Amino acid sequence: MTATSSPSSYTARHLSVLEGLEAVRKRPGMYIGTTDSRGLMHCLWEIIDNSVDEALGGHGDRIEVVLHADQSVEVRDNGRGVPVDTEPKTGLTGVEVVFTKLHAGGKFGGGSYAASGGLHGVGASVVNALSARLDVEVERHGRTHRMTFHRGEPGTFDDSAGRGPDSPFEPFVSGSELAVVGKVARARTGTRVRYWADRQVFPATAVFGYDELVTRARQTAFLVPGLTIVVRDERGLAGTPGADGPHEETFRFDGGVVDFVEHLAPDAAETPTWHLTGAGDFTETVPVLDERGHMTPQEVRRTCEVDVALRWGTGYDTELRSFVNIIATPKGGTHQAGFEQGLLRTVRKAVEANARRLKVSGKDAEERIEKEDVLAGLTAVVTVRLAEPQFEGQTKEVLGTAPVRAIVARVLDTQLGAVLGATDRAGKEHATRLLEKVVGEMRARLSARKQKEISRRKNALESSSLPPKLADCRSDDVSRSELFIVEGDSALGTAKLARSSEFQALLPIRGKILNVQKASVTDMLKNAECAAIIQVVGAGSGRTFDLEAARYGKIVLMTDADVDGAHIRTLLLTLFFRYMRPLVEAGRVFAAVPPLHRIEVVGSGGRKGEYLYTYSEAELAATLKKLDRAGRRYKDDIQRYKGLGEMDADQLAETTMDPRHRTLRRVTAEAAQRAEEVFELLMGSDVAPRKDFIVAGATALDRSRIDV
Repeated sequence: MTATSSPSSYTARHLSVLEGLEAVRKRPGMYIGTTDSRGLMHCLWEIIDNSVDEALGGHGDRIEVVLHADQSVEVRDNGRGVPVDTEPKTGLTGVEVVFTKLHAGGKFGGGSYAASGGLHGVGASVVNALSARLDVEVERHGRTHRMTFHRGEPGTFDDSAGRGPDSPFEPFVSGSELAVVGKVARARTGTRVRYWADRQVFPATAVFGYDELVTRARQTAFLVPGLTIVVRDERGLAGTPGADGPHEETFRFDGGVVDFVEHLAPDAAETPTWHLTGAGDFTETVPVLDERGHMTPQEVRRTCEVDVALRWGTGYDTELRSFVNIIATPKGGTHQAGFEQGLLRTVRKAVEANARRLKVSGKDAEERIEKEDVLAGLTAVVTVRLAEPQFEGQTKEVLGTAPVRAIVARVLDTQLGAVLGATDRAGKEHATRLLEKVVGEMRARLSARKQKEISRRKNALESSSLPPKLADCRSDDVSRSELFIVEGDSALGTAKLARSSEFQALLPIRGKILNVQKASVTDMLKNAECAAIIQVVGAGSGRTFDLEAARYGKIVLMTDADVDGAHIRTLLLTLFFRYMRPLVEAGRVFAAVPPLHRIEVVGSGGRKGEYLYTYSEAELAATLKKLDRAGRRYKDDIQRYKGLGEMDADQLAETTMDPRHRTLRRVTAEAAQRAEEVFELLMGSDVAPRKDFIVAGATALDRSRIDV
């Protein structure tokens, strides 16, 4: 902490201000989690959340966040402004109380905020304690009030040589001064906080993440309809949008959580976005400070407001975000548990009520719908608002208020139950599509479990239940084994002779498999080729896919080097990307690169001739030109391979299968969301965007690349 020049000037007043903040500086992890970039961002969230709470209460509609080039950050709002009058118990101004006293502020009395994010009363004061310098300006009562702090201690900076944390600082001794530094229109109010993080606490490597800030700003704008949030980056950091100059983005959404769900949804819609709202009351016993300054238990009545938007898409990934008073709870809590409980209970009731129409009978009836079946393809935003929620820790990642669970579950039961029981034609159609999807996911889960059980590698003494057309390898070493998916039976015969049966397995497929981007899970599992591939890989599909159970270390797609071969390869990649994505993400899916041409070079002087392989027209032309310059002769009838079946076994082994000579292209999905969009565009059921894409790219087509 800052000490003044002589011991006599360090008075008891300094102790009263700093005793609480000293603990924050000694144990910052207790309050902000870590002191790396995450902790630095957490401090910024604390300041931003104070401004958001004003907007949440209807007292402001604009927040600006500026990342300055001098490593400081500034948050401005047009809320009511921090109180500037004197607080009677401490004799300090409201500004000093908020920024120097732990567990003090407008969120403890219960009268200022019905629901807010910063509820522990340590946000602004903790940020102040961990800042080398913090300046706060409040516009209120027609004046601009200003107070500055150095590591939590109020005083004045000499900024004659420039404004910054290293400017000479003089702490207040006899009493603090909230300076009036200007005049404004009486109707104008707001707060500006600018601070420099203390590098004695935060390492130099801790920086404000622009992408993380933008994500949080966009998220908050969704959750507070009508609130405008401006993010401006003036740092000029390489690798950020503001690398070449100041960069500014503005966010405002009037549709609330419904717009948020539409933004988050990664796939095409199966149902419309449903907006469910409700509220419930509960009582809890809390300690309250009485007039004598004693904490006494008192039973208070609370109201919990629930706001949920959800929709199901064609995929099976789940995107679930939960919030308490617009504060994200990434690790869930009682509100998320209540949502999942109510969702599962309501969908189960709807499936049981429509069992005959959904053809849920026999063995399926004995298997209950599970949570993973309902969550497949779900995108949902769950928000609750209540006074003084109980969080597990200052970082507010888990909600602990127990009665919220039952309230959220009850809202889901009532509201979603009404949606699924709708009597109008459109409502019935949407409900039916959802229930069919959930039942399909249940059947896929059961089928995948069954396939996983029967597709384990069998030893020589056991009967194999794998497809009879699979030519398996002998090795049990997954890291070494390879599965070649071969186009057609003609190529299979050559590949059997060309492979190393010790570690290379072959599975032929007949022509073009099902386009799984358009088909349902049930149709995919009914398709013989798709089912055979999933069974042979042996790790299940979709949400139940277990990468550890995969029977082969590499999956190699070996198709002809023509348009049909490229189409088949695309269909296979669609299957792997949609239902066995962990294989792609782990880099275990490859595309073989068979040659297009074979050049027979004539030997001279009794020297034996040789064969050269090329993989494109450009490479062929370059190779022939190189041979001509070297004076080497070659036969004019250059072979053009139309398919793998045209190769001899030794040619296929040398060019495509032998690890010592072959070339493989690894299939990756570094940008999964972008890849999903491309697959949906090229392989999905919506034809119009694909047609537009083809027409737009027609002029750029190189006709020589088409094998005709």
